[in-house]
Amino acid sequence: MAKVTATRGSLKVTAHRGDAKTLIAFDLLAEAARKNLAGFTISAEPPGVAAYFLQNNLRFEDPAAHAQDPTETAFSSINAPFHKFRWVHVPGVVHQGLTPAFGLYRYVVTPRYFDARHSMLPLDPDLSASIEIEVAPFVKGPLATGFTRGFTQSQAFVSRFGLHASIRPDDVPLQWDTTQASGRNARGETFTYRQQYEWLGFTARRMVFDLLDEVVGDDTLTLDVFAYDLNEPDIVERLLAIGAAGRARIILDDAALHHDARKPTPEDEFATLFAGKAGAGRIRRGHFSRYAHDKVFVVSRGEKPVKVLTGSTNFSVTGLYVNSNHVLVFDGGDVPAVYAKLFQEVWDQGVRAPPFRASDLAMQPFGFGGGREPVGSITFSPHDEETARRILGGMVERIRAESETSDGRGSVLFAVMELGGSAENPVYEVLRAIHADDDVFSFGISDNPDGIALYRLGSREGVLVTGRPVKTQLPPPFNQVPNIGGFKHQIHHKFVVCGFDGSDPVVYCGSSNLALGGEIANGDNLLAIRDGDVATVFAIEALALVDHFNFLDSVAKGPKAAKDAKRTASERQGAVRAGWFLGTDDRWVDKFFDPHDLRSRDRQLFAG
Repeated sequence: MAKVTATRGSLKVTAHRGDAKTLIAFDLLAEAARKNLAGFTISAEPPGVAAYFLQNNLRFEDPAAHAQDPTETAFSSINAPFHKFRWVHVPGVVHQGLTPAFGLYRYVVTPRYFDARHSMLPLDPDLSASIEIEVAPFVKGPLATGFTRGFTQSQAFVSRFGLHASIRPDDVPLQWDTTQASGRNARGETFTYRQQYEWLGFTARRMVFDLLDEVVGDDTLTLDVFAYDLNEPDIVERLLAIGAAGRARIILDDAALHHDARKPTPEDEFATLFAGKAGAGRIRRGHFSRYAHDKVFVVSRGEKPVKVLTGSTNFSVTGLYVNSNHVLVFDGGDVPAVYAKLFQEVWDQGVRAPPFRASDLAMQPFGFGGGREPVGSITFSPHDEETARRILGGMVERIRAESETSDGRGSVLFAVMELGGSAENPVYEVLRAIHADDDVFSFGISDNPDGIALYRLGSREGVLVTGRPVKTQLPPPFNQVPNIGGFKHQIHHKFVVCGFDGSDPVVYCGSSNLALGGEIANGDNLLAIRDGDVATVFAIEALALVDHFNFLDSVAKGPKAAKDAKRTASERQGAVRAGWFLGTDDRWVDKFFDPHDLRSRDRQLFAG
């Protein structure tokens, strides 16, 4: 089940299933239950693993003044309850290590209270509500989703791999050994690049490598590839092996970013290697009018397409291990055949924009799903301008419709690589406009040229915050994102969720940057998936990104933030140094029940 709810007394708890993570939301239905509220304690019990308390990023200024479990840290939610009405739990970020258990999790949520002296009382299990939900990589029918971690959990990354961890060795060739040691963390533990990559790539990496390994191990399978960035060494190794067996064809971008006759790029090097192993007739370079921007694997058995992988994730070190990205895999059904037709048509046309724009593939959407399977449609670019405007115009109208819902629960959540620029972009314009509309719950994040733009509650415009690994905007002591250099983006997603938990949910996703110019000039694919469970998975990703950067932005403005220049790898210690602590009265609750504050709608929307 993608959503479960439990109540006990006035406490209501709702859990929403994400991709190997859970959104836990809670509400207090009786006004009396909110008096002297100190927050919420949450414990998780995975299958076959002892229960543990989720960790807060803040603690009390004087923990000893409150009931404390001496076996837990001051940041454990039994000692520092959450001052929020929801939390996203990602197994493996704090507890369970690099390979967390998946299966049925039991979550227990307990409201906590202050006494008359503003001291938190001990946990009362009679107030607790428990709930069980599946926690695992998300699959529904033939569709599976996967997401990278990127650097959104920087404290967890640094605690495992150290503040100065290298993401890629300097001056390595296209093919290099990822099992070599990358560094040593603060505990003296040595780790490899591959261990970092498995953690950073999360479920997206697993899906990419599972598909490639399946093809490598089955000589009845063939692989057609669209690639834009291509330099991940273990992906390169597998593609060369499949190519050497005569079972792969590749369309590889050759725009200026990826092709230089005088100083060959990694993509140029790959093309030479692949042609040498598979034959020059098995690889084609091109860029339509601007970019061949798809990131697609099509798997076939004989003449029958059986599986396709698509999404926003480039097959590169940056795409899988630095950027926040998504992957979709359709295993069976009608979708693989559509992508196989796309590949063959582009291959036969020589990766040229004019003939593709005139083709049926560029002129109409392709529907999929039905019954218990996710329903949706796919469009392929480059389009002529009229078609591009029609497709993006449909998105614009769907986004605007959230301001006209009959129950007043309209919502738009998004993570889009860029909302800036001076060119005409109808989707970017409507996302900025809808965020300024107080009648719609809008939450989102964008990676603009100057940094991360956060579209958070209470702000009618995007607020520039930190996040980019190479250009940290956050002042000390919170500039804990490792400076790994040379990487341009943190947020590389291109998705918009409309109508979370409503009657007509939809998520737009894929490789398209959702820009008019891109839809006219680039080879891309844009999916519209009309399924509540899939929309929830993407909505949770947007929430996790926004919450992460919102926290960093908030503690950066703490009373001591500008006075303490000491660098720290820990958000928690940074919050302590900035004088950012949990309050010791119930005033924090008011905004969540103020009908004029969007955080009240936040509580109602996610607690259901």
